[in-house]
Amino acid sequence: MDEIRGVPTWQEELASLVDAGLRYDGAPIDLTAATESTAKRSSGYLDGSGSEARETLKDQVTGFMKSWGEMLLHLAKGCKDIVEQTVVTEDSYVVRKLAKPAAKVSKKLSFMNEYLPEDRDPVHAWPVIFFVFLLALAGIPGVKKSLLVEYGVRLVSYDLPGSGESDPHRGRNLSSSASDLINLAAAIGIDEKFWLLGYSTGSMHTWAAMKYFPDKIAGAAMVAPVINPYEPSMAKEEMVKTWEHWLTKRKFMYFLARRFPALLPFFYRRSFLSGKLDHLDQWMSLSLGEKDKLLLKDPTFQEFYQRNVEESVRQGITKPFVEESVLQVSRWGFTLSEFRTQKKCTTNGVLSWLMSMYSEAECELVGFRKPIHIWQGMEDRVAPPSMSDYIGRMIPEATVHKIPNEGHFSFFYFCDECHRQIFFALFGEPKGQLEKVKETKETLVETEAAHKDTSAATTTTKE
Repeated sequence: MDEIRGVPTWQEELASLVDAGLRYDGAPIDLTAATESTAKRSSGYLDGSGSEARETLKDQVTGFMKSWGEMLLHLAKGCKDIVEQTVVTEDSYVVRKLAKPAAKVSKKLSFMNEYLPEDRDPVHAWPVIFFVFLLALAGIPGVKKSLLVEYGVRLVSYDLPGSGESDPHRGRNLSSSASDLINLAAAIGIDEKFWLLGYSTGSMHTWAAMKYFPDKIAGAAMVAPVINPYEPSMAKEEMVKTWEHWLTKRKFMYFLARRFPALLPFFYRRSFLSGKLDHLDQWMSLSLGEKDKLLLKDPTFQEFYQRNVEESVRQGITKPFVEESVLQVSRWGFTLSEFRTQKKCTTNGVLSWLMSMYSEAECELVGFRKPIHIWQGMEDRVAPPSMSDYIGRMIPEATVHKIPNEGHFSFFYFCDECHRQIFFALFGEPKGQLEKVKETKETLVETEAAHKDTSAATTTTKE
């Protein structure tokens, strides 16, 4: 039977599966003919069949290279993710070694400043300050009303859950703490952006509000901020300097808060919840510098602090204070490096990632991008300078004011000049009361309107 043209026989199918390209049809084997026939079928052309052409060798090579390229792309993307998660971290050896050279390179990328928003200037925001501190219910201790009036500042302080007259909040965390602050601002009619002022351990609530509600915050100021002493991204030197000046009892309390928080009430009832507050440095397990020790002997400070603590613990329950201590030594749910202003580019692969290194079209600046001010007493042994050094390393844009010869309390409590320095750094020259500023603007508008009316009347009379 004649072979049907364009349809291979079983012998031809068998021959096409053999690398040598042999075709057996009962006749003597002709290697040349078999090879030519197989080559024709492989190239997609059959004699006189008129059938559609199949892939050529060039097409096969092209397809192979595309497939191989896609495999390499996925492999490179996976390697990039691994490097970002293991090598390019804040505490890695490579990053620490390349930090200084990278800083020099970053200076050459100053063109990125063009992307900063125009409202970065803190003067554009209403000078409303929320004060956050675990035990301080009176805002900035000893601040003069005349200073607040001079700068037109509305100072708002509030009790943390379970402290003072504030109801306890079961299962609270830093996210819920930030929500409480924002809800309070809305409840008292603060619709504009406002500043945050955090002191000591209250600073972690300031960070939380900056993290979860950055659009509501005009800027942040922190005095003697205390961070998590177990923060894994701290350098070894920073960690050593943080722990070396603390008393053994204070270290032990941190250990209990981290490992056995159920034991903390036993110690709290024998310290600040006992009602015996004669020696502040002893019941708070504080090691103080000379200037702090002098301040603690001041009768004004003693009266203020005792009344303040008594009001804070008026409910007589330990749970809120245990929760606060546990929050301090636990993972916060975010890192301080997230507040750093940095360039973030949307990439879908290695090629687009490489292109983004030279292109600004698909990139944006992320981070807090608002003013951050830190005041750090260099003789502070409660919140050692190493903590502020760590903050400055994590957030290079933050302004760290290092105050010589000042401790944990001496710069913030009953210090008129210190309070003025803080306000001047935040707001610049005094602007006066908000009401007077508004009245002045309204008067100017009315004057201009009256002047226009007068000019129009004069023109009409002349006509």
